Amino acid sequence: MNGRKRATPRSSGPTKSDLKKIDEYVLGPKDYEEIPELTDEWFRHATMHIGGVPVLRGRPKSKARKQPVSLRLDPDVLAHFRRSGRGWQSRINAALRKVAKLPEKKRKKA
Repeated sequence: MNGRKRATPRSSGPTKSDLKKIDEYVLGPKDYEEIPELTDEWFRHATMHIGGVPVLRGRPKSKARKQPVSLRLDPDVLAHFRRSGRGWQSRINAALRKVAKLPEKKRKKA
């Protein structure tokens, strides 16, 4: 087989008709008719809950948020920091803090 792996078809999950059959089995056809249709608009404004508690999404708000700026750097300076991988913007921030003789920020461990 010339060294290639065969692609296996992935199941895309149950279809809408499958879900309707399941719902009708669990609820019954009359109960199903009373449930309003869940639209994309409904999902956009929905809040996920776990155990009745809303799940907060995204990064938590910081008391001292960083400011987005547009900064022009020499290509070799930018390449130097980017070469070291993820977190290059934080390393530029740390280098600027050091040059400005500002106290070092303590990082939270995840």
